[in-house]
Amino acid sequence: MGLLWSSDMNLETLEFIIFPDGRVEEKVSGIVGNSCQEVTAAIEAQLGRVISQEKTSQYYNQAIDQAHHISEQTN
Repeated sequence: MGLLWSSDMNLETLEFIIFPDGRVEEKVSGIVGNSCQEVTAAIEAQLGRVISQEKTSQYYNQAIDQAHHISEQTN
Protein backbone atom coordinates (compact mmCIF):
# COMPACT_ATOMS: atom_id res chain seq x y z
CA MET A 1 0.00 0.00 0.00
CA GLY A 2 1.49 3.36 -0.91
CA LEU A 3 0.54 7.00 -0.71
CA LEU A 4 1.99 9.40 -3.25
CA TRP A 5 1.69 13.15 -3.56
CA SER A 6 3.53 15.91 -5.35
CA SER A 7 4.72 19.17 -3.79
CA ASP A 8 5.95 21.90 -6.12
CA MET A 9 8.29 20.43 -8.75
CA ASN A 10 9.69 17.64 -6.55
CA LEU A 11 7.95 14.35 -6.03
CA GLU A 12 7.62 13.53 -2.36
CA THR A 13 6.70 9.93 -1.65
CA LEU A 14 5.50 8.14 1.45
CA GLU A 15 5.21 4.40 1.04
CA PHE A 16 3.63 2.16 3.67
CA ILE A 17 4.05 -1.60 3.65
CA ILE A 18 1.65 -3.37 6.00
CA PHE A 19 2.74 -6.88 6.97
CA PRO A 20 0.36 -9.70 7.96
CA ASP A 21 1.57 -9.50 11.58
CA GLY A 22 0.53 -5.82 11.80
CA ARG A 23 3.96 -4.24 11.43
CA VAL A 24 4.11 -1.21 9.18
CA GLU A 25 7.21 -0.19 7.23
CA GLU A 26 7.33 3.42 6.12
CA LYS A 27 9.64 4.69 3.37
CA VAL A 28 10.05 8.40 2.65
CA SER A 29 11.72 9.81 -0.44
CA GLY A 30 11.98 13.20 -2.09
CA ILE A 31 12.18 15.09 1.21
CA VAL A 32 15.58 16.57 2.04
CA GLY A 33 16.85 17.04 5.58
CA ASN A 34 15.03 16.35 8.81
CA SER A 35 11.72 17.76 7.52
CA CYS A 36 10.76 14.16 6.71
CA GLN A 37 10.35 13.63 10.46
CA GLU A 38 7.94 16.57 10.61
CA VAL A 39 5.93 15.14 7.71
CA THR A 40 5.64 11.67 9.23
CA ALA A 41 5.27 12.51 12.94
CA ALA A 42 1.45 12.64 12.99
CA ILE A 43 1.14 9.42 10.99
CA GLU A 44 3.62 7.61 13.21
CA ALA A 45 1.75 8.78 16.32
CA GLN A 46 -1.40 7.12 14.99
CA LEU A 47 0.35 3.92 13.91
CA GLY A 48 1.99 3.23 17.26
CA ARG A 49 5.50 2.80 18.60
CA VAL A 50 8.40 3.32 16.20
CA ILE A 51 10.77 0.38 16.58
CA SER A 52 13.61 1.57 14.35
CA GLN A 53 14.60 4.25 11.87
CA GLU A 54 17.18 4.32 9.09
CA LYS A 55 18.14 7.70 7.73
CA THR A 56 18.81 7.88 3.99
CA SER A 57 21.30 10.05 2.16
CA GLN A 58 18.48 12.56 1.52
CA TYR A 59 18.28 13.16 5.27
CA TYR A 60 21.93 14.29 5.35
CA ASN A 61 21.84 16.33 2.10
CA GLN A 62 20.57 19.49 3.80
CA ALA A 63 23.40 19.54 6.34
CA ILE A 64 26.00 19.06 3.60
CA ASP A 65 24.47 21.79 1.41
CA GLN A 66 24.40 24.26 4.33
CA ALA A 67 28.02 23.48 5.30
CA HIS A 68 29.13 24.02 1.69
CA HIS A 69 27.27 27.35 1.55
CA ILE A 70 28.86 28.55 4.81
CA SER A 71 32.32 27.51 3.57
CA GLU A 72 31.85 29.53 0.37
CA GLN A 73 30.83 32.63 2.35
CA THR A 74 33.90 32.51 4.62
CA ASN A 75 36.40 32.09 1.78
